[in-house]
Amino acid sequence: MCLNPLKATTVRLRLQGPVQCWLKSKWMRVTVVLPCSLSALLLCLSACQEAPEQTYDWRLPAGFPQPLVPQDNPMTAAKVDLGKALFFSQDLSFNQQQSCASCHQPQHAFSEGLTTAIGASGQKLRRNTLALVNVAYNSTLTWAHSGLTRIEQQILIPMFNEDPIELGITGHESAVLARFQTPQYAPLFTEAFGDDQVNFDRIVKALASFVRSLTSFNSAFDRYAYQGDDQALSASAIRGMDLFFSERLECFHCHGGFNFTQSSQHQNQRLDLRPFHNTGLYNDDGQGAYPQRDQGLIEVTLQGHDMGHFRAPTLRNVARTAPYMHDGSLATLQEVLAFYAAGGRGQGITSPLKDTFIQGFSLTVEEQQDLLNFLESLTDEQFGQSFDTEKPLNSDAMFSAP
Repeated sequence: MCLNPLKATTVRLRLQGPVQCWLKSKWMRVTVVLPCSLSALLLCLSACQEAPEQTYDWRLPAGFPQPLVPQDNPMTAAKVDLGKALFFSQDLSFNQQQSCASCHQPQHAFSEGLTTAIGASGQKLRRNTLALVNVAYNSTLTWAHSGLTRIEQQILIPMFNEDPIELGITGHESAVLARFQTPQYAPLFTEAFGDDQVNFDRIVKALASFVRSLTSFNSAFDRYAYQGDDQALSASAIRGMDLFFSERLECFHCHGGFNFTQSSQHQNQRLDLRPFHNTGLYNDDGQGAYPQRDQGLIEVTLQGHDMGHFRAPTLRNVARTAPYMHDGSLATLQEVLAFYAAGGRGQGITSPLKDTFIQGFSLTVEEQQDLLNFLESLTDEQFGQSFDTEKPLNSDAMFSAP
């Protein structure tokens, strides 16, 4: 068997004014609130022209398209190496207690096993940590923000957000930058940018490059569907695949394409599909309302029909990324299947705002196991396994030759 891969938060920061960028043939206003010293940084990062990168080796399987890359931040191996060092460094947080990898852990496909994330100050965040799997292909970022379309934009949130605090850099900018003005980092910045100057524009671009480099296309499903290995999937997983792509279950409508998410763009597909859905997780007032603590896309668009709408994330490596949903309220894949089989949860089943594809279905015990086996076949066993999470990555050992 061979499938064609081409078929197959509200942010609270100090307001300094809206940033406009040209998106999808119309002016779209994106407002993020940043401390004054960072306004120029966001303006620098807001260029929206994109083009497939030609020189970086993405190491993609044959037939897979390259992601779109901003023209002002082309992919290079040197920037990826610098971004990796920064990603795993606790020096990036204001109190040196947390790194990006504290919440985006390689062993969990760059997500984490907590219900919701915890910031560097110990403050609990309201959302579950999304996995960083093939983020380079995402048309939007975070769980529920239609205006965040570039990784460079999104990275500013955990770095500088003040409520909740994640890395907590705001107010500590000079101290954080000074930590990277060292003999260890100087050659990494020079290789990536031509000299050893350290600034947040370069840090953001390097981090974005590293995140874009995290591609995953070596699962058992990939070997079966795209590499012609008929033995890669068990008979049970194949039956589960047939269920997944059936109109009976309709999973593929939101989790379709080679990346198993509607939120995808690449050099051969620039159409901006609306990847946000209300799955019937809540219905607090009988009118479809979600809890006040997190109401999804409506917080950005202020449109009533966006109540409870969240992005459908990729299902690649999904077996590693528990718990599930935007609030981490479903602990296992078994709970997820039961949720969709019921057509939602509790009063959410009758929500007038629920997506039309969430109708519920019946599965036999064998069919449930078949579907679980298929979802587990989307695991790329090599993804994230090359990172040494035990060794302090800001030590001299990190920068030595392998």
